[in-house]
Amino acid sequence: MSDKELYIGIMSGTSLDGVDVVLCEIDASECILVSSLEYPLSLELKSDILMMIECKSSLEDVGQIDHRLGILFTQAVGALLIRENIDASSIKAIGSHGQTLWHEPTGAYPFSMQLGDPNILTAKTGIPVVADFRRKDIAFGGQGAPFAPAFHAFLFAGVSEHVAIVNIGGMANITVIANTITNNKLVGYDTGCGNVLMDMWIAQHQGVSYDKDGEWAKTGRVDYALLDTMLSDEYFEQPYPKSTGREKFNKAWLQGHLSGKTHNPEDIQRTLLELTAISITNEVLRFNRDIVLLCGGGSKNSFLAERIKALMPNVEVAIATNADMIEAMTFAWLAYKRVHKEVVNLKDVTGASENAVLGGLYV
Repeated sequence: MSDKELYIGIMSGTSLDGVDVVLCEIDASECILVSSLEYPLSLELKSDILMMIECKSSLEDVGQIDHRLGILFTQAVGALLIRENIDASSIKAIGSHGQTLWHEPTGAYPFSMQLGDPNILTAKTGIPVVADFRRKDIAFGGQGAPFAPAFHAFLFAGVSEHVAIVNIGGMANITVIANTITNNKLVGYDTGCGNVLMDMWIAQHQGVSYDKDGEWAKTGRVDYALLDTMLSDEYFEQPYPKSTGREKFNKAWLQGHLSGKTHNPEDIQRTLLELTAISITNEVLRFNRDIVLLCGGGSKNSFLAERIKALMPNVEVAIATNADMIEAMTFAWLAYKRVHKEVVNLKDVTGASENAVLGGLYV
């Protein structure tokens, strides 16, 4: 009889382009993707979340968004169960990352806020839910992010030590499996912005949510003076461990670099794509990798992938299997780890004082 258990993972990232839901079979040695679903996020809810991130909100708004996201995640899980004709009782637990509203792991009072009430999710589905993953790591002095490297180390355990994994979501992060270059420590951190600025800019100027295959960016030219000023941001020089989010890379950050000057919108889009590509490749090249596996929604942007390849001609760049669902799979796996009361090997990534059992269990 198989020891594998069924878990659901839910991920709603900083891109706010929808909710990824996965069904996985998991045991101590592997996590197998059984099925997946991309569930839409309404424009109204997306707008309200962005408004909140821009600090134009009240405590009432926070509570209501928390509830609305709880309902949204419940609907997404229900859609997957119905489509796959799976009974909720067969699911061991749901791992829900929640929607990040603010991530501030440094300062006098470090915290990270994810909304999407897990009580609603477990009440409506009847399935135990694991949520609130980040704050235990922060309590031990860590960044509380990124989590993907711990799962990457599990998922890609058999790959060569000469491989790096790059996840491109709203933000981008890199994973370098423990090897001699990293003093046999797992290394992972946010390289900076992924899709977030490109998505924001094209939404503002073209009225669409993302630049499919970088087609609009291709029509523009890189503004190298602007690119240099953006790359001079202190975040890119900051040593790891480090993590970031929309509280850093946002409309105000971009407008500050534009300085009121007139630019062709397509040139800005092209420059933002180059910013993402260079900030990723600069980090990959630190570790002398032979192969890079791309995952996350940004891996589907063929022009971005092309630029990453061009900037590292001596590195083989490939798209990982199930690339755009690996983040959601991470949270199915983290739910497995929490249910089995197993610590997550994350302290070398986040800078926490110790590894910990992560997440709260809601039943």
